[in-house]
Amino acid sequence: MNLFTRHLAGALVAGSIAVPTGAETTQVNWQDLAPEVVEIMNPFESLTSDQMDKLRRIARLERFDGADSTAEVQTIRQLLASQGLDVDALFKARLEIMEQRRRAATGVNETLIGREIRIPGYVLPLEMKDGKAVEFLLVPTVGACIHTPPPPANQLIHIVHSEGIEIKGLYDPVWVSGVVNADRSTQDVRYSDGQTSVEVSYSMNSAIVVPYR
Repeated sequence: MNLFTRHLAGALVAGSIAVPTGAETTQVNWQDLAPEVVEIMNPFESLTSDQMDKLRRIARLERFDGADSTAEVQTIRQLLASQGLDVDALFKARLEIMEQRRRAATGVNETLIGREIRIPGYVLPLEMKDGKAVEFLLVPTVGACIHTPPPPANQLIHIVHSEGIEIKGLYDPVWVSGVVNADRSTQDVRYSDGQTSVEVSYSMNSAIVVPYR
């Protein structure tokens, strides 16, 4: 890992509030792209493994066996109720937690939309023309999306560059500047032994790409 890469890695993990670098451009870190998500209480943290197993059993029976499992489901529900647990409330909380995690992974920071930002990252080419990348993903870490799982959708920026940029190597960090938009899409990433589809929450207009220094 060279000095530039180590420096970039430190900047990416440090996290900071967006800091203006000029009259119109705002320098951001990847953490700034994620929206603020209000934490909700997780009632499952206090449950025993046996109680969790019983909840999973109820969910499976109600989903796959229907009326045939009514007696068993009622027995388990009554047992959990005797332990002070509201099964329906727990299932509702599960859906709320799932939605919270979805928003955290795919939601955008509305305060940045339509603004010109400057952000460090790595270029992952999607389409090449005459030896230049005319479409690519800006990703926060080396090898992102090539390995499983990919970063959250709001940690990726889709960029179409009409002139194309020269790619010296996937391990060379860059600075990218441009107007960022909320633009959810699914992009196909190809690598040496396969292909994967990744969800992206952002796109960028009129991107300027320069080496990271």
